[in-house]
Amino acid sequence: MKNKEFYEEYMTTFLAENAKVNLISKNDEKFLWEKHVYDSLSIEKFFDKYGKGDTLLDIGTGGGFPALPIALTYPEINVTALDSIRKKINAIENIKTELNINNLETICARAENIKTKYDIITSRAVASLDKICGYALPLLKKGGYFVAYKSRKASDELEAAEKVLKKFNAKTVDIIEYQLPLDENFTRNLIIIKY
Repeated sequence: MKNKEFYEEYMTTFLAENAKVNLISKNDEKFLWEKHVYDSLSIEKFFDKYGKGDTLLDIGTGGGFPALPIALTYPEINVTALDSIRKKINAIENIKTELNINNLETICARAENIKTKYDIITSRAVASLDKICGYALPLLKKGGYFVAYKSRKASDELEAAEKVLKKFNAKTVDIIEYQLPLDENFTRNLIIIKY
């Protein structure tokens, strides 16, 4: 993970955009690095174990997490940020233009209307695992990975998602646990599902 200074310009640009569009809550602004950027970049733990792939789709990107930090950090990956809310996609486009991020594409649509297949799909704070698997798995290339950013309750969600995983012949291969750099204990999980 690059040091925090590398992301200063991005965070400044993000906060300027957030003032116009409200991508994250005002309360969360002071934890932008810890709760959003650092959290997004924990995908490094997945890349270290499973490799990167050429294409990555972020479903329900919202304010561009994890799509924007990933695109900034890994210029070799073609990142697509997908959200059905136009003003969020416009905000990401503005940040992309401002920072000249050439490996990021945005799509304003719903996941079920996407036809392209991707090597890796991410999703952070979008929906329950069973629901989001239903959107993500049909868009994965064979042998691809779906990386779901989840809270501590990951194992409960996994049980509920079993049926959907079976239907698509996908399986959970790993749960990578990590901590956010906050004073209180903030455990997060990357649920790694292979298609």
